[in-house]
Amino acid sequence: MNAHGSFIWYELVTGDSAKAKAFYDSVCDWNIDAQPAPGGMDYRMINAADGQAGGVMQLNADMIAGGARPTWLGYLGVDDVDASVAAVVAAGGQVHLPAFDIPDVGRLAMVTDPQGVPFYVMRGASPHTSTAYQRMGLGHVAWNELLAPDDAAALAFYERLFAITKVGGMPMGEMGEYSFIANGDSKGEAVGAIMRVQPGTAPGWRFYIRVPDITDAIARVEAGGGKVVWGPEQVPGGEWVISIVDPEGVACGFVSPGKS
Repeated sequence: MNAHGSFIWYELVTGDSAKAKAFYDSVCDWNIDAQPAPGGMDYRMINAADGQAGGVMQLNADMIAGGARPTWLGYLGVDDVDASVAAVVAAGGQVHLPAFDIPDVGRLAMVTDPQGVPFYVMRGASPHTSTAYQRMGLGHVAWNELLAPDDAAALAFYERLFAITKVGGMPMGEMGEYSFIANGDSKGEAVGAIMRVQPGTAPGWRFYIRVPDITDAIARVEAGGGKVVWGPEQVPGGEWVISIVDPEGVACGFVSPGKS
C-alpha cells in the first residue's frame, strides 16, 4: 500500500477515446484498451510495457453539460478519503465529486485545492503498491509538476494535508523558484516540483511521461496532431524535457534520458 500523499494513478479525460489511443499509443508506446471495461462508463486502461500506467475516461453528454473538459488528472493515495475531503474543504478547497466506492477498486473523491486545481483522493482496495508513477520507468509518469498562482501557499497546503514536502529548489529568476517535492513513498527523492504559474499558462498539475528519446517523441507528437509548446530543454541532471498539448489541447509533457 502506498504512503499517504503518494501519486497512485493518472487519468486522461478525453472527448474521443479512439483518437486519444492513437496519439498516446504512438508517442508513449502504450497499448490503451481498444474497448472500455464492462459497466456504464467508458473507461479504458493505459497499458505500458510493464503494466498499467493509468486510465482513459471518455466524457459523456452529462459530464460535458456539467462543465467537464479534456484534461489529465492525478490521484493522491490517502489513508482516509472522507477525512481528506473534509480537510480539503476546511483549508478552502472544494468537492467536485463526493466520495464514493467502486467495488474491488477503492474509495475516491474529486476535489480542488484552494487555488482551484483539481485532483482525486483515493484509498485503493488492493493491498499492493501502485507503480503508475515511476521515476525511471519507460511509459510511466516520471515527474509531477504543479503550476500554482501562489506557489508558497500551494506548498503549505499539500504539505499540511498530504505530507508532500519541499526537498530543495532551483532559482528561475523572475519566474520564481522551482521547488522540488517529495512524498512518503519517495524517501526524500523528488517526485516533481511546484512553481508559480506564468502569464498565459493555465494553473494545474502537469504530468511528464518517460520516453526513450525526446527527438523521436517530438516527431511523433507532431505527426499525431499535437504541438510542442516548450522545449526541447536539457534540465539539471542531463535529461531532456518537452511540454506539449495533445490533439484535444490537453497539456502534458515528456522526459527522456537522451536526444538524438
